[in-house]
Amino acid sequence: MRGQGRFVGDLRLENAAAVTYVTSDVSHASFEVIDVDVALGAPGVLDVVTAADLADAGLGPMPGHPKTFPRSAAQPVLADGVARFVGEPIAAIVAETRTAAADAAELVEIDYSPLDPVIGFEPAEADETLLFPDHGSNLLYTSESATSPFTADEVVVAASMVNQRVAPCPIEGRTAAAWWDGDRLVHHASCQGVHPQRWMLKSWYRIESARIRVVTMDVGGSFGSKGRMYPEEILLGFLAGRVGRPVRWTPTRSQDMVGLGHSRNQRQHVRITGTRDGHITGLDVDILTDCGAYPVAAAHMAQNTVELLPGPYKIDRVTWRVRGVVTNSTPLVPYRGAGKPESATLVDRSIDLYAAEIGLDPADVREKNLIPASELPHRNPSGLVYDSGDYSQALASLRSLIGYDGLRENQRRLRDAGESKVIGVGMSVFVDRTAGMPGTEYGAVQLRPDGSVQVLTGSSPHGQGHHTTWAHLVAERTGLPVAAIEVVHGDTDIVERGGYTGGSRSTQKAGAAVALATDELVREAAAVAAELLEASAADVSLDPSVGSFYVAGSPAGPTISWAEVAGARAEDRTDGSPPLACVADYDTEAPSVPYGAYAAVVTVDTDTGEVTVDRMVSIDDAGTIINESIAHGQVHGGIAQAIGQALYEEFVYDADGNPLTATFLDYGIPAATEMPSFESHLVETPSPFNVLGAKGIGESGTIGGVPAVQNAVIDALGHLGVRHIDLPLTPRRVWAAIEAHAAVGPAPDRTGGPPGQDRRPVDGLQGDEGLQGDEGLQGADGRQGAESRQGPESRQGADG
Repeated sequence: MRGQGRFVGDLRLENAAAVTYVTSDVSHASFEVIDVDVALGAPGVLDVVTAADLADAGLGPMPGHPKTFPRSAAQPVLADGVARFVGEPIAAIVAETRTAAADAAELVEIDYSPLDPVIGFEPAEADETLLFPDHGSNLLYTSESATSPFTADEVVVAASMVNQRVAPCPIEGRTAAAWWDGDRLVHHASCQGVHPQRWMLKSWYRIESARIRVVTMDVGGSFGSKGRMYPEEILLGFLAGRVGRPVRWTPTRSQDMVGLGHSRNQRQHVRITGTRDGHITGLDVDILTDCGAYPVAAAHMAQNTVELLPGPYKIDRVTWRVRGVVTNSTPLVPYRGAGKPESATLVDRSIDLYAAEIGLDPADVREKNLIPASELPHRNPSGLVYDSGDYSQALASLRSLIGYDGLRENQRRLRDAGESKVIGVGMSVFVDRTAGMPGTEYGAVQLRPDGSVQVLTGSSPHGQGHHTTWAHLVAERTGLPVAAIEVVHGDTDIVERGGYTGGSRSTQKAGAAVALATDELVREAAAVAAELLEASAADVSLDPSVGSFYVAGSPAGPTISWAEVAGARAEDRTDGSPPLACVADYDTEAPSVPYGAYAAVVTVDTDTGEVTVDRMVSIDDAGTIINESIAHGQVHGGIAQAIGQALYEEFVYDADGNPLTATFLDYGIPAATEMPSFESHLVETPSPFNVLGAKGIGESGTIGGVPAVQNAVIDALGHLGVRHIDLPLTPRRVWAAIEAHAAVGPAPDRTGGPPGQDRRPVDGLQGDEGLQGDEGLQGADGRQGAESRQGPESRQGADG
């Protein structure tokens, strides 16, 4: 806000060259680089590099390829003979300016021999065209739970849902710079952790960590998408070495829309079973995830989806299967929630479909099936322990805050009056798993000669407010003002070790490490103060309200300040080291499980399909809250992204794999005008699994926000017979769902109605009228529709 941020683009690098990449404009093709000589001779061009140059240097594919996937599917740094998605880098141009590099990129001659593209779930499953022929299938990943016999319950509702492909779209896209300082590689990046990036550079260049320095300063957003290096980044050191000068790379927004990883992108077949009085007995899930062209992270995220099942609900039988296929599209990477928003959407949509089928209010069905607080801790089917909380209380508070009964009455009034603008209420009650990534985190605190404190943290913020939160932790333990506390991150030469900021782990691990190191610093400082006070160390205490040490029983004095402690120790330190320095490495005992209850109130114009979000109310548990403003800010940001996914955002390809949404003119990033004022509420149920009692909150808004908005829109149209619409709920898609049911006639208003009344078939995703029988129906987009079954024998078809 004050112009004091420092980003990669702010680096003033003397004699730096610009890098541009020649990327594939074909989704699937074999190719040959025919000629680079013309480009190499263009004005200002310093070098042109292809896969052949990397092979000559003995440099292989991207490091960190999961061992569970075939080696042939490892992502190359530069495509070698086969291009697998539009935007895949084929050649690197190094030139004096970005303009010269971009001009030269047009001169590289590539001969493409197009191959049949594989776009979408069904073509990938068909295996008619293979991305990796040596593997023999596009299916690269399969995982499933123990089977459980399916029982013939009173009510069985089946549905097929798609959690669409989205692009993370951080304000600051990918960008990096690199140069050689003697035999040391210096790499500046916009990333989520310098130490993991150093590991990737070490692995690819095969040099010692001591010869690599990685720096990240301020980062203009990431949301998971910059958690690992991209090919275009890892190659920069090689290019800098060839031209003997620093190089810098910053793609355009449209290049980043196809080069920066996408996320979500799951097709979910769900079957939920129960009784007519609203008791859910089973949940069966089959997930197919589209990994994109290379299996980077999609399978892991889909595994996150099923390992959170069945959310905060007590359901006796839960089974699941996960499959991952490759397609000719941008590879998937983590994006805020990384599989967990998909899980909450799956569960919450299933519950609303089930509630509609039995004619009960969906909020009442949730209440009936939530795990009671008296049964926590609770182990879910995947083994995750829900540590603490009160889910029913959160739901009850949410109903009160939004005035649930009044909203239902207003909804009936608008429907009875035949108004074209109707309202809907949608809910989500969810759990999250945070600090689930293994490994310790590093924190160090150093008392400086003037009595101020420097904090070194292995975490690497990109919008989470770590500097504020860590300073808060130190201030409340030392009594020092926040202004006297400096937090330093993101430089492998300064911070000895560290991890990755993601998965809502930082407060529980890095924050706890800082807190433990600070507690040790207080103990050591008390010992120094005891010497100055000529007292026993056991008798000296710190008064954190004023930041001074005193002898027990004499708080009025004499006292010793932090500056006096620093001065006394500085006399003993002649090597320039800090007067006192304490270090801690910390890991949690187990992941924590925060939870939330969200409600969206929307208005839907049935004439146009336009949706307006009138209210977003959230209740979030994050264990012990360290800084309330930071916690609210995290929730607000997540909800904004949730509304974006629910209503506007979808990355779309045509049948040939050409991206159709590669700019902000056609990819629906919401603006502030599309956002309501967020009504955010926090509760605290400390986790027993870490010393702070903290839980993560950075992903909560995206987890609860998407299903709350989706449920609200569909709830608004329930009286018309609409039971499901796939994400995103654009005006065109909502209007089409309304029109598809207009010819059939409205269904009875079943909100809160008695069980067993006449019902229409459960509506599917989108398409034509339902079919009778077992066939199901493919909609216009090829997605399988939802089914409804009453009892073990008869089955009703579904709208496609």
